[in-house]
Amino acid sequence: MKKFASVAEAFEWWCKSIYPNLAPDIKKGKFTSAWKDFTYQQGISEKRMREILTEFGNVDVQTIVTFTPK
Repeated sequence: MKKFASVAEAFEWWCKSIYPNLAPDIKKGKFTSAWKDFTYQQGISEKRMREILTEFGNVDVQTIVTFTPK
């Protein structure tokens, strides 16, 4: 299990660690498009990043909000 501070950080890791090792027939289409959009900062939504990550493993995103009254 790997932990990341954000979905974007997890997706960056996927782009550098998983994507390059994909078989050429799997790299086609949405995976290459998502990789290009992220790598070249052309815009990719968090939802789309999560969808891609989910195809390669379990993704659990938790948001923690702490409020301390005055």
